[in-house]
Amino acid sequence: MTDSTSPNAVVIERIVDAPTDLVWRMWTEAEHFAAWYGPTGATIPVATMDVVVGGTRLVCMEMQTPNGTMKMWFTGEYLEIVENKRLVYTESMSDEHGTILDPAVLGMPADQPTTTEITVELDDLGTQTRMVMTHAGIPADSPGAMGWNMAFDKLATYLSTPH
Repeated sequence: MTDSTSPNAVVIERIVDAPTDLVWRMWTEAEHFAAWYGPTGATIPVATMDVVVGGTRLVCMEMQTPNGTMKMWFTGEYLEIVENKRLVYTESMSDEHGTILDPAVLGMPADQPTTTEITVELDDLGTQTRMVMTHAGIPADSPGAMGWNMAFDKLATYLSTPH
């Protein structure tokens, strides 16, 4: 379910068939995050995550295009961590070293913010988890919303296998 209450944020709520501690690991352990993150067709060849307040993250998303392989790098900083409950981090487009890049230089719209903020809230429903992800700084009707929904479909599939 997508909630578009804010035009400058993508808000997605999902009930996932997994306990909260496992869903938390999907967001905070690099090998799990890399297995589901990104839209359909994307792979994550690099995911480094220092999940402490002030810690950094660096993620490479790779996709095949008619012109060959396209790599997009993202970096960010962890702002808030409440284990199994709430995770807040920033996200910016970057180079492979984590140097933040101006989105306009990368062909993004001129009004695309350099840094956005992602908040993940988890509610324990026993064998299920209510997950609400808010990506502030991108329009609710942007391609990013579609990408997040595809990623969460991949997450549901990944969670259906033993970990």
